[in-house]
Amino acid sequence: MIYLEYHFDIHPAQPATDILLAELGETGFESFVETPSGLLAYLPKSEWHETLLNDCRILKNPEFVITWTVKTIASQNWNAVWEQNFSPITIEDKCRVRAPFHTPEAVRYDIVIAPQMSFGTGHHETTYMMLQHLLDTDCTNKAVLDMGCGTGLLAILAHKKGAASVDAIDIDPQCVVNTQENIERNNCKSIRVQQGDQKVLAGRQYHIILANINRNILLADIPHYAKCLTLDGLLLLSGFYREDLEAITAVCTAHHLTPVKTLEKNYWIAATYRKT
Repeated sequence: MIYLEYHFDIHPAQPATDILLAELGETGFESFVETPSGLLAYLPKSEWHETLLNDCRILKNPEFVITWTVKTIASQNWNAVWEQNFSPITIEDKCRVRAPFHTPEAVRYDIVIAPQMSFGTGHHETTYMMLQHLLDTDCTNKAVLDMGCGTGLLAILAHKKGAASVDAIDIDPQCVVNTQENIERNNCKSIRVQQGDQKVLAGRQYHIILANINRNILLADIPHYAKCLTLDGLLLLSGFYREDLEAITAVCTAHHLTPVKTLEKNYWIAATYRKT
C-alpha cells in the first residue's frame, strides 16, 4: 500500500498539535509521529480526496500558524520512519514500552511494540495515561477488554498483570494484524484478537474495559460497555479533552458508572469509572 506523508509545521505547538492529531484521526489518517516542529501524519493514498482537510477546524484557527507539505511514501519504508522517531518510554519506573531494536532494561513490565501503521506506542498523552491507570488496576484473574486496541499495548500490559482473559478488538484490520504480531512478540498468545466494533460485544462480560478511542465513539458506545461490565467492574476511558469530561461523565452516570479517578496531561483526559 502507498501512503501519503503530511508534514505539518505548527506554531505555537500546543494545544494545536493535539487538536490537529485528534481531528486528522477522524478523517482517515492512520498514524502519527510528533516532531520538534509539529506532526507527521500518514494516510493511505487511496483515501485522499480534495476536501480531505476541510473539517479540520484547527487549520482555520487564527491563533495558530499551521503549514504543511505532502510526499508519497511506500509502505515498506514505514519501518525506517518509526525507527527514526520511536524512542522508549517508561511509566512510573514499572513499565517500559520499546521497539524490538531497543536494549531491554530491568523493569517489571517490559513491552515490545512494532507499531507499523497503527496507533498506540505509549507516546501520546492518552495512551500514556491509560497505561498509568492500568498500572494502578488489579488485573489478577480478571476478564479484560481492550476496545480499539491499536497496537495491542494495553491488552499486553493487562495480560502481563495477570488477567485471566483478554479480548483485543479493533475496527481496523491493520490494527488487528499488528496487535496479533505484538502479542506474539511479547509471548502473550492467549489474548484473543478480533476485528469489529461494539456490535461484537453482545452477551460478553468483563471485569475491566479499556477504551482509548475518541469523544464521539465513546459517547455512543458507553451504554454498550456498561452492559458488558460486571458489578463493581472498571471502565477506563481516554481519547477526549478536558472540556469533554462533563459529557462523558454524564453518560457514564446515566448507566450506573461512578467516577473513580481522573488524570490530565496537555488538555487530554483519562478517567476511570466503576459500575455500581
